[in-house]
Amino acid sequence: MIVSGILNPQINSLLSRVRHTNTLVIADRGFPFWPGIETVDLSLVDDIPRVLDVLGAIRSNFNVGRFFMAEEFRRSNSAAVAEQWLQATAGAELVFEPHIDLRKRATQAVGLIRTADTIPYANILLESA
Repeated sequence: MIVSGILNPQINSLLSRVRHTNTLVIADRGFPFWPGIETVDLSLVDDIPRVLDVLGAIRSNFNVGRFFMAEEFRRSNSAAVAEQWLQATAGAELVFEPHIDLRKRATQAVGLIRTADTIPYANILLESA
């Protein structure tokens, strides 16, 4: 029995299949759904959990080479929110691109973890190193 780390078996299975340069999406509650992408839905009620909660849990055992986010995130959120995200992504390159491009990139991901985050454009794509 797992006693620490990620307890969710679907997330553990998904993470174990991500290889070098593969991608994984952690998304807010409004991010599109694609039938061809394995989706683990963790949403419970508004903001439980949030994208940064999931990212924090995954980072300890996931080697991230690059993060991708929508450039609209910076225009739609306060400096304080942006700073939280910068701290959470420290240690890897953070690339901002148009939201439409992020959505196109997401279609090639190994999987998607959906949260209940209500922060505008609170979606992040992790590219494994």
